[in-house]
Amino acid sequence: MTTHFITAEIDLQESPIAMQQAIEAELQKRGEPLRWAVTEVDTEKQTAIVEAIVTTAAQPEA
Repeated sequence: MTTHFITAEIDLQESPIAMQQAIEAELQKRGEPLRWAVTEVDTEKQTAIVEAIVTTAAQPEA
């Protein structure tokens, strides 16, 4: 198992539940999220910056 620190830019959603679902869906694309936080919101661009720690399966060595 490998851990990675990532950042993602997410479009703001109309409700907190939809926002959480959008964040979790984006993070799932990059691994299994351990924890995440919204660290910045750009109201002009209507986006949120999310920082997260995700895990991925270790790649087998050839």
